[in-house]
Amino acid sequence: MLPSSLQISIVTYHPDLPLFTRTLDALATAIAAAQQADVLKTVHLALIDNSTDRGVAERVIELGRARFADTPVHVMYLHGHANIGFGAAHNLVLHGTGADYHLVLNPDAEVAPDALVNAFRWLDAHPDVGALTPTITDGTGTRQSACKRYPAVLDLVLRGFAPAPLQRLFARRLAHYEMRDVVDVDPPRDILGVPMMSGAFLIARRDAIDRTGGFDPRFFLYFEDFDWSMRLNAITQSAYVPSVAVVHHGGHAARKGWRHVAWFVTSALRFYSRHGWKWL
Repeated sequence: MLPSSLQISIVTYHPDLPLFTRTLDALATAIAAAQQADVLKTVHLALIDNSTDRGVAERVIELGRARFADTPVHVMYLHGHANIGFGAAHNLVLHGTGADYHLVLNPDAEVAPDALVNAFRWLDAHPDVGALTPTITDGTGTRQSACKRYPAVLDLVLRGFAPAPLQRLFARRLAHYEMRDVVDVDPPRDILGVPMMSGAFLIARRDAIDRTGGFDPRFFLYFEDFDWSMRLNAITQSAYVPSVAVVHHGGHAARKGWRHVAWFVTSALRFYSRHGWKWL
């Protein structure tokens, strides 16, 4: 079945430009490796800027052109549509090219050089899997939770807002929520049936996208990836594949101010209203 075609979307909102440059550099390296390995043919990249400042959009365009001008990657730029939210912005191109796969990527995530090679070789060998999530570490090399079990409200409160001493007290509970019992094993192993996948890096097959419709735009920010995970798992298999590696520098809604906390709570209410409440 190889090689395959890929559509990538990156949504920015007043991004950290040096970090965004690293994201683009890492992505370009991974794309080149995948094309050289003959696991990818055509690649379309959409840089979608939700910033209200036209100058920010111009810098995003400038960085994209500088990095991909002499490559076979087809790049398109969308801006000037105001801040419509994370999921709604990705949806602008989620159905755009009819590519075999779509990669949702954060502007603060750096993919490993072999990430796409490993991802598409794995997906080609597992045609029954419709969505893939990678192993994710932060900037210090500490593993983040790319896959999680269905969250209880208590899990979210502890993980997002509790002070460190209280988190340590509930360490075993949080580890269970973050699937540490199956993720933190040596040697690492693939996991089928991931309840909740991270939107920092998520690859989905075309059929899975078309059958689920992509992100629900009613989630302005936060929980849009959890909601899509639930709907993806209803129609296909999902997988955690540790050979696909990503460094993610974001997260931590509570540290970003009260506006982000409000978005987090609003989206959590919408998520539980749709999929069912679990308090403890």
